[in-house]
Formats: sequence, C-alpha cells, structure tokens
Amino acid sequence: MTTPALAFLAAQQITWIKVEKPVFDLVGVVLYSLGLAGICAIVALVLGIALGAAFIVRSRRRPADSWSERSFQLLDAGRP
Repeated sequence: MTTPALAFLAAQQITWIKVEKPVFDLVGVVLYSLGLAGICAIVALVLGIALGAAFIVRSRRRPADSWSERSFQLLDAGRP
C-alpha cells in the first residue's frame, strides 16, 4: 500500500535544460572602456577649446582701461 505523497513524488518528472557556461569577455570590456575614455577625452578637448576661445574673445572685447589693469597701478603707487 502506497501513501498518496509517495505516489505524487513518483509521478514527478525532471526536465533538464542545457545552459551554456558563461564566458567573461575581457577584450570586449577593455575595448569598451577605452572607447568610453576616448569619447570623454574628445568631449573635454572640445569644451576646453570652446571655453578658451570664449575667454580670449571676452578679454579682447574688454576696454583698455579696465579695473584689472588699474588695480596693478594702485598697488605700485603705494610703494616709495
């Protein structure tokens, strides 16, 4: 005489699914990192050139008698 639990366990089937072993792609990770670093460097270069050009243009548009030049004269005037 079998119990209902044993009959249920005997009726179960196990299905196996083959899963491929995961592979770590070190070359892909390194190339992706280098590409991302290159993009960051190019963006930094473009922004640096734009900011530098803006500073140069702004300094050339400033009048010749500006406060920055006058402050050096005031510092030199106090010396004997």
